[in-house]
Amino acid sequence: MILRPVALEYVHLTWPLVKHYIEAGLTIGEVGEKFLTIDHMLAKVTSGQTLLCVFVDEDNKIHGALTMAFYNEPLHRVALVSSLGGKLVCNASTLAQIRAVAKMNGATILQAYGRPSIVRMLRKFDIKPTYTTVEQLL
Repeated sequence: MILRPVALEYVHLTWPLVKHYIEAGLTIGEVGEKFLTIDHMLAKVTSGQTLLCVFVDEDNKIHGALTMAFYNEPLHRVALVSSLGGKLVCNASTLAQIRAVAKMNGATILQAYGRPSIVRMLRKFDIKPTYTTVEQLL
């Protein structure tokens, strides 16, 4: 599996092919998509605020996608994976590629949102939880 960032000028062509992968990765917690809808994510990607990447095989068939936003903190430039979805797209090889894309964009630290199950799985790859987010609908 190869991770390929999607150039901004090709997002409109790629989005219909990967929308369901991104949407699957957005549903987290009680609030779920009400916190960030698929339309919000499309706006973030098309405005350049968030990077869209696709996972393809050697035949260029898409198997998954992720979104990654970058922001600056006093000590780090953060790469935040805000959505990840697909089949067999989370393994040592693809995580190394995610790290490489983050570094190419100047990131010094990688963070991600995730359900408890993905957090447990990522521990196998030496990715440790740093915060626990709680929520309540008001």
